[in-house]
Amino acid sequence: MAKPGKKYQAAASKIEDRPYELHDAITVIKDSAFAKFDETVEVHMRLGVDPRHADQMVRGTIVLPHGTGKTMRVAVIAGGEKIKEAEAAGADLVGGDDLVERISGGFIEFDALVATPDMMKGVGRLGKILGPRGLMPNPKTGTVTFDVTKAIKEIKAGKVEYRVDKTGIIHAGVGKISFGVEKLSENARALIDAVNKAKPPAAKGKYVKAIHMASTMGPSVTVTNTVVEK
Repeated sequence: MAKPGKKYQAAASKIEDRPYELHDAITVIKDSAFAKFDETVEVHMRLGVDPRHADQMVRGTIVLPHGTGKTMRVAVIAGGEKIKEAEAAGADLVGGDDLVERISGGFIEFDALVATPDMMKGVGRLGKILGPRGLMPNPKTGTVTFDVTKAIKEIKAGKVEYRVDKTGIIHAGVGKISFGVEKLSENARALIDAVNKAKPPAAKGKYVKAIHMASTMGPSVTVTNTVVEK
């Protein structure tokens, strides 16, 4: 295993081996950040679910109060009047079967993809390309819809998708290190509350087992689970 660099070790030395209240955790993350770019602040939640069972899957979306700090390039696959609607709503790229063919050929110059239900027959063929990149439109995340205006505006405003992975952990960014502590706290709390409310009825025992936060390059900070109860 590679030895952590000096900057990482210096950052880790500022973090005590104990759970922090949410506000304090974000403060120490900001104080220990050392990267030369505007890192993303991430929340990692270990849940007491078994994602191998469909009735214990935890998945959803949340529009963060203060956005993600990232400019999202939104592509829309639609037809007819919905093309004009998507363009008016601020989509960065709009098309129909022509866009499906471009993506099929390897074009992935966007961060989110919205499709109308009538176009999903063609979009479905792109699963092997879009799936591994987390770009496949899905009704559960609001990206397969005829209301393309709403979908585009939510993504642009800072909509974040969360989904438990095969190890029972949710990973999601809640803003940039350049955000103020209050904005990051409110974003993180919004995500944590959304995950807590998404507890599946089939989940038994303790639902949120642990919460950690970190910047892209920085060390992890343990967040007290009392944040779930507030």
